[in-house]
Amino acid sequence: MIKESDVFKIGKLIKPHSIKGEIAFAFDNDVFDRVDCPYLICCVDGIFVPFFIKEYRFKGKETALITFTDIDTEDKAQKFSGLDVYFPRSYFEEETNDDLQYSWQFFIGFTVIDEKSGILGTIENIDEATINTLFIIKNEDREYLIPATEEFIKSIDAKNKILYTKLIEGLID
Repeated sequence: MIKESDVFKIGKLIKPHSIKGEIAFAFDNDVFDRVDCPYLICCVDGIFVPFFIKEYRFKGKETALITFTDIDTEDKAQKFSGLDVYFPRSYFEEETNDDLQYSWQFFIGFTVIDEKSGILGTIENIDEATINTLFIIKNEDREYLIPATEEFIKSIDAKNKILYTKLIEGLID
């Protein structure tokens, strides 16, 4: 069984594009094109289900048209409209290409360790409601809202789910 901690969100299926089961996919991370994984995962009624990719093609910078195995009609594709799409962390972590870019959603579940303050807690969620994306970090005692910005990230240990930071003075006081 696939758990939420095993995946990270990369986009959403929008609507059918053709009568042959193709569906529009709005993504914020093109990891599915950069890492060799035969499937994507959709959350169907609260259950993470893998769907094998038959083919896809890009329609723009943030949209692809995708066809899954056994989804070969517009009616079948319609049932996927609005579903969130996830990518398996295990495939991403196996990749050794240093050019891989992480989406902010990838860091949910990571422990944050700051250079000066030590362990801050675990990233519980990402707040993208404002112009500045924030990590919502919780521990037993506190909740921190830290800007999700590359300038604060010192290093990433994807395998052990640790995000090392170098935060500016006064940010977490």
